[in-house]
Amino acid sequence: MATRIEHRATFAHSLDDVFTAQTDERALRARLDRVGGERAELRDHEVTDRGVRYTLVQGIAADKLPSIVRSLRSGDIAVVRTHVWTRSGDHCTGRVTADVADLPGRITADTDLRPEGDGCAETTRGEVVVRVPLVGGKIEKFVAEQVTDLLEAETRAARQWLAQ
Repeated sequence: MATRIEHRATFAHSLDDVFTAQTDERALRARLDRVGGERAELRDHEVTDRGVRYTLVQGIAADKLPSIVRSLRSGDIAVVRTHVWTRSGDHCTGRVTADVADLPGRITADTDLRPEGDGCAETTRGEVVVRVPLVGGKIEKFVAEQVTDLLEAETRAARQWLAQ
């Protein structure tokens, strides 16, 4: 079973500006400085003819994890997120996959960035799957809540970066 993730944000900036805030190496480093967590890093960043691909690593301290997760794995955990963004006409699409070291599960999400009014809107839909008998659903729910909170924090960071 999977737990759904949904998030929507609007920006008072152009599609080009918001795409830059979501993919530019400097913007990503600034975002990690604001909301990256333990030992955050931009592992790689590549601009291609089709778009941008990058990998973020974010750590979560063991004391911030629920006991059910700590029972499966001791110590801090690292979340590795790979983002692939492409531009097509008047919109951009993003695909993210995230894995947590030593835990049997995955997070996947698709993001759509489109003009809306005088700015643009970003819609993210995805799912969390944790394959642990009996307790996987509880872990999925926790992870989905954390991902939604992270998306909100990253939206605030993007808005701050755009305001500079």
